[in-house]
Amino acid sequence: MEIATKTNGTITIEENQIYEVPSGLFGFEEYTSFAMYEAEQKPFLWFQSLQDKNLSFLLIDPFAFCSDYELDIDDESLKSIGIESPSDVIVMSIVTVPCDGSPITANLQGPLIFNKKNNKCIQVISCDPRWFTKHDIFAEAAKRGGSC
Repeated sequence: MEIATKTNGTITIEENQIYEVPSGLFGFEEYTSFAMYEAEQKPFLWFQSLQDKNLSFLLIDPFAFCSDYELDIDDESLKSIGIESPSDVIVMSIVTVPCDGSPITANLQGPLIFNKKNNKCIQVISCDPRWFTKHDIFAEAAKRGGSC
């Protein structure tokens, strides 16, 4: 299937790359259909709206740069996208790349939770005070002695 994207023009994706976000993302509730595909720079991914080619989000696996990241998600939220087992879950964080040269950050407070069995997704809010919306990716990676 071909889709129009904000950053890569028209690309071809597979059906299994399409995700339904029944409640939308916070601030973008009306957009419920997205495609996830690899960005040119690893380990980043694009989450492209299928309803508006100008709406896309850069994503990263938070565990790739923050080894002590953990979430406590209520069962009702997980049930809303059909999660039956921890092995069904993929967690991603939305990345912000500022134009002013300030640090590239990931939102660890509002991660996206994907059910890889049925391709549904929900955004949740963590109440854990360790996680915030602007977590410096490269500073965290440097603390671990690694890189993203």
